[in-house]
Parts: sequence; C-alpha cells; structure tokens
Amino acid sequence: MLFRQRWRDLVFLHWPADPFEVARLLPPGTVPDLYQGRAYVGLVFFRMDDLAFGPTPPLPYLGSFGEVNVRLYSRDAVGRRGVVFRSLDCDRLLPVLTARGAFGLPYRWSRIRSAWFDGRLVYRTSRRGGERAGARVWLDVEDEPVTAGPLEEFLTQRWGLHERFLGRTYYLPTTHPAWTFRRCSLLGWEDDLVAAAGLSRPRGEPVSVLYAPGLPVRFGPPVALPPPGRRLG
Repeated sequence: MLFRQRWRDLVFLHWPADPFEVARLLPPGTVPDLYQGRAYVGLVFFRMDDLAFGPTPPLPYLGSFGEVNVRLYSRDAVGRRGVVFRSLDCDRLLPVLTARGAFGLPYRWSRIRSAWFDGRLVYRTSRRGGERAGARVWLDVEDEPVTAGPLEEFLTQRWGLHERFLGRTYYLPTTHPAWTFRRCSLLGWEDDLVAAAGLSRPRGEPVSVLYAPGLPVRFGPPVALPPPGRRLG
C-alpha cells in the first residue's frame, strides 16, 4: 500500500461526451472506455479525510481537504479500466504541490466550501490566482439507500487511474469497499471546470446524479504501461 485516505460526502454529476474529443485528452496507451457506444465526463465533489502514507498515522490538518475533479474514463491494452483526471481542485496548497511533483496529477489550488442545511448539501469552488473558473452544486439528500444502475456501476466501479508523467503512462491501482448510494434530488448546478479542462461545455442537465456518504480508499504503487505499439507478453 502506497497511501490511504477516506472520501466523504461525494456528489457525482455526469454528462455524455464526444468520444473523439475524449480520445485526444487521454494519455498514450489508453483509449476511451465507452458505455453503449458513449463516452462520459464526470464532475465530482467530495471531502477527503485521514490522508496517510503506508502504515503511518493520518496527517493532521494537511490530511483533510475539499476536492472537485473533472474526470474521463479510460481503458488500457491489458483491459484495465481507469479514470483520467483532467483537473483536480483542492483547497490545501501542500497536497497540490506534492501530487503534481510526485505523480504529475493536474491539481489546482482553489477555494472549496461545503455545508449541510437541513438535508441539503452545497459545494462551491473557485480557483485562486485570478483564473475565472469554478463550480457549484446543491442537492437534497435522503436517508433512503438506492441501488446503482448499469450506467452508474460503469461510472463508479473504477479500480485505478491512468496518468502520463516523465514521458511514461502509468496505472495507479485503488481498492475500496462497495459503494453505497442514497436517494438525492439535484436542485441546481453551475460549472466552468469542464470547459476549462479542454472539453465542450455540458449541455443540459446531467444524465446521472449520485450521492455517496463515503468510504475508505487504498492506493497501491504505480505500474508503468508498455510504450504504445509494443506487444505484450
């Protein structure tokens, strides 16, 4: 195990995306992972807690922060399905610098706020440094559990990420318990982050809206992908 963390109060919004547009944004050695011929882009809001490296105790203060990411879905030559992050907004500067320097992940230092109001959850983010990009979501969350459908399983049953760093594409594996979701109703949303990540601005309401209370996650060491065109085995 490389490091571990806990994700809390996750909100997933998803829209269909152009597969050709997605393909040009993925790292070499990966292709768009499609569901019934369609690609998807996700906008995900959550809180991260208890960040820890190996068996060490969780980091105080620096190990807890808000995050908002724009993600695409990928598949590599050996069939591993993953996530490709086009941007990851975070409200702690040191984790931003560490993730960029150690893994090449596109973290951005941002202001992120979240709050509960009588069963309603609100997230708001805006980037620092003068860049006019941000997002907001607010929704009603009920205690009733819901079962994920085939599309939701495709979007959330991901066990690693693909990224390009120092001239090589790698796969970073993850493990976590099964997701649990609760019934929710989207009250509103605003977004500039998807367009800022190089994709077309979402059209209309998201086709999938999910709320998950959270779960613990473990990350294994990265695995380098073979160079494109090289045969496996």
